[in-house]
Amino acid sequence: MSEMAERVQQLFAASIEAKIAAADVLPESIINAGARLADCLLNNGKLFVCGNGGSAANALHFSTAMLNHFEAERPALPVITLTTDMALTTSLLQEGHADHVFSRSLQALGAGGDLLLVLSTSAQTMNLVHAVDVAHDRGMDVVFLGGAEGGMLANHLGPNDIELAVPGEGAARIREIHLFVLHCFCDLIDQALFGQMMG
Repeated sequence: MSEMAERVQQLFAASIEAKIAAADVLPESIINAGARLADCLLNNGKLFVCGNGGSAANALHFSTAMLNHFEAERPALPVITLTTDMALTTSLLQEGHADHVFSRSLQALGAGGDLLLVLSTSAQTMNLVHAVDVAHDRGMDVVFLGGAEGGMLANHLGPNDIELAVPGEGAARIREIHLFVLHCFCDLIDQALFGQMMG
């Protein structure tokens, strides 16, 4: 086996081990969070989702699955990704307000009964903290998909919020499990809202 092939085998093993560790601790939290997301939609609420960097890409993947479809055709669902408005983002950056790139939209669009889904491998950025604080001000619950440490964002969660702390280290492994959890959310939401239609 070549050195590169051995390295790829090691990466597969690391990813599998990370998922096994997550499978031991996350299922109940995934079920609770998935139910909360589905309840929000069933009660005519909207889901907002945000994250930075690779987490922003995962957020966009989730919203695409909700707006279009996941594995089966069904009606579009109201999910708003707070990471895609480049005009607003650059305007705030230009004015020195980078910490408000997500919270500004939530102030305008969020309402009681809506829900904020936050993705982060480090949870150490103020733009996410501000988003959580504004969500609470607007009467919204928060689902936080983070890493084992929780970061400073975990300290801003309220009693009705749900934290899913992915065990292990390394942003790549954590982000891979975030994507899997998001797929679980998609499936649980589809089953809760359209179970009979999907068979």
